Amino acid sequence: PPDGKRNEYNLPGEEPQLSELTGLFVQKPETVTAIKGKDITFVAKVDSSNLTRKPGMKWLKGKWLDLGSKAGKHLQFKETYDRNTKIYTYEMSIIKVVDADAGGYRCEVTSKDKCDSCTFEVSVEAVQEEQQANILEAFKRSGDAGEDAGDLDFSEVDVWEILKAAKPCDYEKIAFEYGITDLRGMLKRLKKMKKVEPKKSDAFLKKLDPAYSVDKGKKIQLTVDVADPNAQVKWLKNGQEIKPSAKYVFESVGNKRTLTINKCNLSDDAAYECVVGEEKCFTEVFVKEPPVTITKLLDDVHTVVGEKVEFEVEVSEEGANVKWMKDGVELTRETAGSKYRFKKDGTRHILIINEATKEDIGMYQALTNGGESKAELEVEEKELEVLQSIADLTVKASEQAMFKCEVSDDKVTGKWFKDGVEVQPSSRIKMSHIGRTHKLTIDDVKPEDAGDYTFVPDGYALNLSAKLNFLEIKIDYVPRQDPPKIHLDTSGGGNKNTIVVVAGNKLRFDVEISGEPAPTVCWMRGDQVIAEAEGRVRVETRKTLSSFVIEGAERSDEGKYNISVINPAGEDKAELFVKIVDVPNPPENVKCTSVGEDCWKPPKDNGNCEIIGYTIQKADMKTKEWFTVYEHNRRPSCTVSDLVMGNEYSFRVFSENICGLSDSVGISKNTAVIAKTGLTYNPAPFKEKDRSSSPKFITPLVDRSVVAGYSAAISCAVRGYPKPKIIWMKNKMIIGEDPKFLMQNNQGVLTLNIRKPSLFDTGKYTCRAVNDLGEDEVECKLEVRGTPSKNHASQNAVAPNEGERERERERERERAVLGQGRFLAL
Repeated sequence: PPDGKRNEYNLPGEEPQLSELTGLFVQKPETVTAIKGKDITFVAKVDSSNLTRKPGMKWLKGKWLDLGSKAGKHLQFKETYDRNTKIYTYEMSIIKVVDADAGGYRCEVTSKDKCDSCTFEVSVEAVQEEQQANILEAFKRSGDAGEDAGDLDFSEVDVWEILKAAKPCDYEKIAFEYGITDLRGMLKRLKKMKKVEPKKSDAFLKKLDPAYSVDKGKKIQLTVDVADPNAQVKWLKNGQEIKPSAKYVFESVGNKRTLTINKCNLSDDAAYECVVGEEKCFTEVFVKEPPVTITKLLDDVHTVVGEKVEFEVEVSEEGANVKWMKDGVELTRETAGSKYRFKKDGTRHILIINEATKEDIGMYQALTNGGESKAELEVEEKELEVLQSIADLTVKASEQAMFKCEVSDDKVTGKWFKDGVEVQPSSRIKMSHIGRTHKLTIDDVKPEDAGDYTFVPDGYALNLSAKLNFLEIKIDYVPRQDPPKIHLDTSGGGNKNTIVVVAGNKLRFDVEISGEPAPTVCWMRGDQVIAEAEGRVRVETRKTLSSFVIEGAERSDEGKYNISVINPAGEDKAELFVKIVDVPNPPENVKCTSVGEDCWKPPKDNGNCEIIGYTIQKADMKTKEWFTVYEHNRRPSCTVSDLVMGNEYSFRVFSENICGLSDSVGISKNTAVIAKTGLTYNPAPFKEKDRSSSPKFITPLVDRSVVAGYSAAISCAVRGYPKPKIIWMKNKMIIGEDPKFLMQNNQGVLTLNIRKPSLFDTGKYTCRAVNDLGEDEVECKLEVRGTPSKNHASQNAVAPNEGERERERERERERAVLGQGRFLAL
């Protein structure tokens, strides 16, 4: 068995010596006599109800020959499994039996620490003997049948063998003994038969063994003994004469004739003959391949319907045979059809399932003659997220109705239905699919267009429904008309008509609009209209909100922009100025006029915002390594001390604004040489300036209104020396080590970060700064609004934009406070 528990080889017909024999077989193969040229099948059944793993089955001939490696047209194997009885059925079929198939066979079944074995015999009967039996059968008939009539019974004794060996004078006696009445007919048949007596070989003293086995890559010797020591022999392989070579070596020593086959491979697995004169002897050589093991096991796969699935294993040898099974049933190219594909790449073997379905769920197994690996496939239905559902519409005659929805997958297609009937496109009705958005537009609405409309995504158990209501206008109805109004957001402070954005960042400015009926919105830069929902600079408009968006702001985007809204009741306009800021250029004309008289002119391009300081670095001309002397220096000149007398120095300067340091640097055109002198300099004692001051908040906290679930922060700025201790409070209660809150202090800029606030985080927040000279505090109100309902279409469309708008405002406030903090640090 594969587990190596058999101590030694057994002779044909003997039971194998196993460490533990258990009654796994519920049906064993039986000993049979096969007819040459006919097919025969052997069946074995194994009970697996008490096994923890699938049993392994081997069919063997003689002591060692594993017939599994000989599977093909002559030997065929089949395996089935009954889930109800938990019984495995194994079949071995011999196609067109030949004389070499006779002998002792054994089948062995193993499963972990359990095993079982049984033996059976196969004998081969020649076709001629079968014909003789049919002839004798003619003599068993009774009645008048002419010459061939008779009544013979050969059920126990082969009478033909007795007659062929008997003397003619005994024929009548033998016929009478076995009830043969037609003696004349029997004698005529017997006369036609040739007496074939076994003839002893005159040429061979010892013939070839019936079969030989050799491991792949090893050598084997076929030996015969001939009667004549001077006899010449011929060796044939599959009927073709073999010529001596490095592969095939002939030896002749006395009466022995030997054929040596070196480095056997699969092509040497064949039938061989040794010919001496007119006599021949036959044998068969079986080349055994080493067991192929699995070096990389299968991995479990979890996928969704429609996705491609690949199971991959790696084996120890290239070109090895790998059997794929699903739930114990073999997958072949014939049975799998186009559902499965099998791929080989060197030692890699891959099972491919093109489009997975729920029916493909199960346990998959890869088998070799030396190992196995299992993996489970789980297939789930696709999940599709609805980003924006369709909403009910109420429209008047001749107006346009538009149903719009958005899903998470831009590749998903779908169908529109009205009252359960699929909507067909026409000159009035149009359907579109752009990215993740699906639209149904009905122009010139009529009363018959009213009804329930549904969008069904293809391949998903999901549908989105809304109702179209037709509004009939009565004669005495006077529609409400309110003049349009633009409401600019001034909560951020400063100039409400000026928007400042850092170059490269995204600008999104939301303007609330009111008016009845809904006004038409138009954004312009000069005399050029800004397109809606396309391009880097674009406009996104909803019913009560119009958003101006610039993706990756550039300096060329700076300028005046106009927004106008109009409806039958009136018109309103507003003007905005977009200011783009960037890092400045380096200072110009950096030079050393004399020691102590150096000056650093401002850059031509200040990045569209104020220069808040300079960073100065020095380098000794000997080492040419740069060291920072000053950071955030406000003036265009400074005094650099700690210069070594006798050394030569070069200097360079970076400009700085709220966006950061300049990308390039201004380098002094000349150098400063510190002359040596013999005078002793006695500086006056240094008196440090008293910088002590009580805490003072220079930037207060600002009231905030945030959306629940979106992280938020409140910020302020403080100064004081010694460095004050900062205390944050909520509703006059000190905030301790709560992981929900993160407190930061960056050079006097104080920030309280609130992670995913809930409605319970609404309240009054206080920041207190304390040192030995005094204390100061500021406070603000924080309002946390609930998350919009996912089922309400209009809220679902606005909530993400509102959260994004809130985060953009938060980033603007942080940049403004960070700039003030840097000023304080100077």
